[in-house]
Amino acid sequence: MVNELDDVLGAVGPRLRALRTERNLTLGEVSSASGVSVSTLSRLESGQRRPNLEILLPLARLYGVPLDDLVGAPPTGDPRIHLRPITHAGMTAVPLTRRPGGLQAFKMVLTGDDRGAEPDPRVHEGYEWLYILNGRLRLVLGDKDFELRPGEAAEFDTHTPHWFASADGKPVEFISLFGQQGERMHVRARPKPS
Repeated sequence: MVNELDDVLGAVGPRLRALRTERNLTLGEVSSASGVSVSTLSRLESGQRRPNLEILLPLARLYGVPLDDLVGAPPTGDPRIHLRPITHAGMTAVPLTRRPGGLQAFKMVLTGDDRGAEPDPRVHEGYEWLYILNGRLRLVLGDKDFELRPGEAAEFDTHTPHWFASADGKPVEFISLFGQQGERMHVRARPKPS
């Protein structure tokens, strides 16, 4: 029982780090919004500090996730999948994977409200792969500006300054695969018979 508890608590740090990086937040920004000190957040994410309710409740509220998701509570026996969308700055992310760390999959929906916004490229740890389902996505990657349409994909190292928005002011839906430690998605296909 003790080992199981240690495993559950040990997985909280990677979940917190994944939530923070998904939202492009710094430790300082999370600290300001939650009231938890930067040093405590850093120690939690690295596994050097055990989480407690006084710390996890404000973080769950800030990230908009149930406490059960932060601690990886065991399933209740209900076989249905309960997707919990995360909405931030005109973008909705629906997590399609539930394990912390490793490759993460999301269905992303942009409202299109930010079409006229000035690009504000960001960098962070990881590697991202995008596949456009509907709409047109403007992707600024370094000093290049791309427009992706349904059926097109892009992949890039997230250390490269990047930013995306609707290309035409209409909603955009796409799948995003994100590897926090730089994991790349590998596509294998057979060549077309000649």
